[in-house]
Amino acid sequence: MYNIDMKTITTTNARKQIAKIIDTVRDTGDVFAIGRRNRPEVIIIKYPTDYSPEVNEITNINTYSDSFSFLDTEPDLYSASDIKKKYV
Repeated sequence: MYNIDMKTITTTNARKQIAKIIDTVRDTGDVFAIGRRNRPEVIIIKYPTDYSPEVNEITNINTYSDSFSFLDTEPDLYSASDIKKKYV
């Protein structure tokens, strides 16, 4: 579910470095998890560069941000026609 290269930081460090974290996420697309006691509680990801008012917030984030860019290197398991047969 999470990016393998995701950096996890404590809430204390996040408070101290929030401006730097935001700049890094904006400029590089890196993902940060913030949490307590070695448990991630939230994730900071880059906000989408494009936005569609026709869909909800989470769909915009997933579609237009780099949330799923790790899938670019994964092989396609199904063709578009396979998906249309089953779901359309």
